[in-house]
Amino acid sequence: MTTAQKTLACGHGWQVSDVICTAVAGDRPFEEEHRSFCVAAVTRGTFRYRTSQGTAMLAPGAILLGNPGACYECGHEHGAGDRCLSFHFSPAYLERVVAELPGAKRLGFADPRLPPLPALAPLLAEAEAARETGDDGAFEELGLRMAGAVAAAATDSSGPTRIPSRRDQKRVAEAVRLIELNAERPLSLTELADGTATSPFHFLRIFRHVAGMTPYQFLLRTRLHRAAVQLRTSNAAISTIAFGAGFNDLSTFNRRFRREMGEAPGAYRARRAGR
Repeated sequence: MTTAQKTLACGHGWQVSDVICTAVAGDRPFEEEHRSFCVAAVTRGTFRYRTSQGTAMLAPGAILLGNPGACYECGHEHGAGDRCLSFHFSPAYLERVVAELPGAKRLGFADPRLPPLPALAPLLAEAEAARETGDDGAFEELGLRMAGAVAAAATDSSGPTRIPSRRDQKRVAEAVRLIELNAERPLSLTELADGTATSPFHFLRIFRHVAGMTPYQFLLRTRLHRAAVQLRTSNAAISTIAFGAGFNDLSTFNRRFRREMGEAPGAYRARRAGR
């Protein structure tokens, strides 16, 4: 088996697991079936996800969406391994959540994924921090918030996802790995494009199409996400965390963090201490 799954917490109608996949390019994907509604936040690596809703490449920050009874495959022809925080909800659980959302009438996901969205960034950072610190008691609330946020975002989705070519998926996966490994240092669009043997213009277009954002936005979000996790899991100075994440100016970090997470780094950390 190439997948290890550890249940972090569960309750009536919900469960959250830490799923680590070690598959590499050349491993043959095998078909599996979603037993319940699945909302899996990708926290590391890239992989191709194929189900009845369509096909998509998933990278850190994206959300895999699965419907009960739907068969699916995950392939790693463009990279090795991934890690996800996988939330599972029973139909009755998700139905209660959807009933409370204005305008959300459909029970079920029409698309295979949600791209990284600013509205979900603080929640994903909290969930990953809870995983890293072993704060299992936080997942009941986090699971309910995740179900509501994803159901609302999926309702606002504008039609099915267009399937990118496998060549484009491979190029973007290579760029994502480069960003993950070097997020703390300057990375230019030209360097990323050169790493995929494409022109900057073509690379920018395919990256935005596949990942749902530009390379620079993905780089900034990677840095901010790592900083948010550090703020919740360590007592290091905010300046140390900011510089370690790749920001050269503390005021710039504070401004971007507030814009992405909805509050200043100090207030974000204080909420953790208060809880």
